Amino acid sequence: MAQAITVHLRTPHAEQERFRRSTAKRKIIRAGRRSGKTVGVAILAVDGFLAGKRVLYTAPTGEQAEKFWYEVSRSLSEPVEAGVYHKNETERVIERPGTENRIRAKTAWNANTLRGDYGDLLIFDEWQLMAEDTWEEVGAPMLLDNNGDAIFVYTPPSLRSTGVSRAQDHRHAAKMFKAAREDTTGRWEAFHFTSFDNPHISAEGLKEITLDMSRDAYHTEIMAEDDDLQVALLVYAPFNERVCKIPRFPMPQNWLHFTGHDFGTANPAALFFAQDPATGYFYAYHEYLPGGGRSTYEHVVEFKKLTEGVTVIKRAGGSHQEEEIRQGYRAHGWQIQEPKLLSVKAQIDKVRGMMELNKLFVFNDLYNYLGELANCMWKQDDQGKATDVIKDEARYHLCASARYILSDFTPETAVRGKAASGGFMSRR
Repeated sequence: MAQAITVHLRTPHAEQERFRRSTAKRKIIRAGRRSGKTVGVAILAVDGFLAGKRVLYTAPTGEQAEKFWYEVSRSLSEPVEAGVYHKNETERVIERPGTENRIRAKTAWNANTLRGDYGDLLIFDEWQLMAEDTWEEVGAPMLLDNNGDAIFVYTPPSLRSTGVSRAQDHRHAAKMFKAAREDTTGRWEAFHFTSFDNPHISAEGLKEITLDMSRDAYHTEIMAEDDDLQVALLVYAPFNERVCKIPRFPMPQNWLHFTGHDFGTANPAALFFAQDPATGYFYAYHEYLPGGGRSTYEHVVEFKKLTEGVTVIKRAGGSHQEEEIRQGYRAHGWQIQEPKLLSVKAQIDKVRGMMELNKLFVFNDLYNYLGELANCMWKQDDQGKATDVIKDEARYHLCASARYILSDFTPETAVRGKAASGGFMSRR
């Protein structure tokens, strides 16, 4: 007589059941701590495995992966013990012998750590802590052969607590959620629920915990709200990375070149731009952030290497009080001028103006500059409103380099032109 074998799935709560039943090829789940999001995707993963799929679950920490592994191991314990499936505890794999049907829990946080596997169903847990290339370079191509599905799970992080994140843009998960919510094709579906939506945890205990949390922590960790205030505080919020973060390509020889410089013995920086004379668009193509220990002469030697074969039309950098440093560079054959605008706010307005018009492009391998753009924020006043002062300004050397040189150009007129005698672009 055949023996009945049972798979012991937990009963999903209402929010888990909602995304479990979704037919969208791409799902993104924004949920509070202890809301049941990992248990929910474990249920969904077992569903996929039982349907014959190859399921790959990834999380940036071993602890998080272990939570998922516990759930799927518990659910499939009976068929594993009966020999229907084979379990490898070391590799965290449960598979149907002789087939591609399997479920695996893997620790991964960037493209390199995800390589070497594939699946029909790919799950990213704690997605906000992973590097963007985990999906872009490796995850998405994994699904091409079988037109697989992807699920992204996250709890909104605070922009002030990003130490454990591997992401360059610490709001990349929030941006994906927003795009998914606005999708009208049916390919994407976005789900949002809070810690209070989990009926299996103590409501009283949860309320007690929240009494000790800051307002920001409560909204992000418990209510799973992406903080729009944080977005409003971003200095370079107009930068449209979907359009203006682009793959590297060879610079045409007839393009015009400019450099911006930020001085300092500990953290000197420079950013190199090329301008297409046909469109007036600017392209950031090299970042220089060597750290301390180099002399002015050594910096100049490196700058000349980086611009070999091209003509640099203009170099600008530093504040009005840093003329002596500029003179030091000139003495070594690298002419740096004082920026045309001396007000930091006015310089930023010029850069933001270019960004609003999508006239400033950044190569996607300029990780440090892109990271600064994603995290540079205005200070808040006592009422929580944005000021015109940059928070921790001394950290953003590449952003300073950019505004020193780009503020010499007027966004609405940098459309088509030629190098004028002063090194500026003039309207034709």
